Amino acid sequence: MITIRRARCDDLLKMQQANLLCLPENYQFKYYLYHILTWPQLSQVAIDSKSNVVGYVLAKMDEEETTYPHGHVTSLAILRSYRRLGLATNLMKLSQKTMREVYNAQYCLLHVRKGNKAALKLYQNTLGFKIHSVELKYYADGEDAYCMKKVFGQTKEKSD
Repeated sequence: MITIRRARCDDLLKMQQANLLCLPENYQFKYYLYHILTWPQLSQVAIDSKSNVVGYVLAKMDEEETTYPHGHVTSLAILRSYRRLGLATNLMKLSQKTMREVYNAQYCLLHVRKGNKAALKLYQNTLGFKIHSVELKYYADGEDAYCMKKVFGQTKEKSD
């Protein structure tokens, strides 16, 4: 059985380990810690029956004061053997719901590799993100990224 809950400081090493297994972009431990301490409600983990982190979403709010507060998904990772169970969708929806309810976010941004077809399908078809712009050579290896945006509705979405 998989449980989804708010990420805690004691999850951070396991989140970082999941990131190393799943993604080419890796972050220092202090970056995860900064997210958890600054925006404790936004990052979520999927935990298996043995308390292993099998997926996570690392999210934050934009730090610059703007007229329209908005969130940003820094990283989303699901261990390969736990994919296609809806974990990524559920983690993302919970994080976005919290952005709206706790921080009054008007929209959410994220970056995704142009070549990551599975992620693009998830973000566009399942979660309703739209391509906002292209950021050339965004990733360390030189690959371009789509900056994707999801505008939250005036009322709370029932499915979130």
